[in-house]
Amino acid sequence: MPLPSPLSEPVLLLDETRARRNLQRMAERATAAGVRLRPHFKTHQSHAVGRWCRGLGVEAITVSSLAMAEYFAADGWRDITLAFPFHPGMRDRVEALAGRIAFGIVLADPLALDGVRFSARVDVWLKIDVGSHRTGFAPEDIDGLRALAATLTGRNDIRLRGLLAHAGHSYDARGVGEIAAVRNDTLALLGRLREELAAVSGPLELSVGDTPTCSTADAFPGVDEIRPGNYVFYDLSQWRIGACGVEDIAVAMACPVAARHPARGELVVHGGAVHFSKDVMQLDGQRIFGLAVEATPEGWGALRPDIRLVGLSQEHGIVAAPADVIARVRPGDTLLFLPVHSCLTADAMGRYLTLTGESVGMMG
Repeated sequence: MPLPSPLSEPVLLLDETRARRNLQRMAERATAAGVRLRPHFKTHQSHAVGRWCRGLGVEAITVSSLAMAEYFAADGWRDITLAFPFHPGMRDRVEALAGRIAFGIVLADPLALDGVRFSARVDVWLKIDVGSHRTGFAPEDIDGLRALAATLTGRNDIRLRGLLAHAGHSYDARGVGEIAAVRNDTLALLGRLREELAAVSGPLELSVGDTPTCSTADAFPGVDEIRPGNYVFYDLSQWRIGACGVEDIAVAMACPVAARHPARGELVVHGGAVHFSKDVMQLDGQRIFGLAVEATPEGWGALRPDIRLVGLSQEHGIVAAPADVIARVRPGDTLLFLPVHSCLTADAMGRYLTLTGESVGMMG
């Protein structure tokens, strides 16, 4: 593995073979299920990784910001949905994008389009809160949704495309059975809502997206498109709930050891909140920010759950480790950690180093 030695700072490693395998598997899953794959590019934020998707036949994508939409439109993507709720401050940039490509926005508040008109047609998706309670329309408000759908259908500057949901509460599931229950409840709810609105809206598409349900389902009855994102890299959160195996996690942070504290059973590494983010998970009753993996000539291998990233400040990472590990390592040695949340870790780092030594850039 061609790492600079010693490292002067943390490096985010990308196993291209694992990532391409993850992308291929999801593309095949979508094809077999008869649904459009519109992957969420917020995880990798990279032209290079996006082109791997294009090579698998992906033509439509999801993004989380206007800057991201502009970044990928500049690389030739011509069908983009912005999955963050629209507000009037976005109008000019949305209109500019819609004048060049097929562009969709998500609506989560009936007032967000009041007084807003576009000169180029924009697709609109109604965001439905299917249980995560982050944002979106309450599915019980049928009268309100009918009135909104009727208003939107009557406009000639937009097309009411369909109902969109992100079942974020699937991240709280444990095991494939609980993930499947979230998926089934989501699809049933959206299907009923589509039927309720059909009289005023006409045919509506259904768009669903979260990596756990998309990674563990073979069928999506009634759904037109799926929007997973994290599946390109996966992470410890996905592994913990049963959405992937450790062998599927395609990014690891290489951190140089800065200091040893044998009396405390701890190491200090260069790798803090500005590198990993502060996303945390519970493992055996302990808060962790990452778990170590064994370095191999090919990249990394077995998980080392006894070597845990248990504390983060801005640049420092506190690692709890067995005495024999602390006795063996020296300042400047490199430890590899799988992140809790690869999306935020990638965003924080802004660049990857592949195992072949290629530097892969991201937006920003």
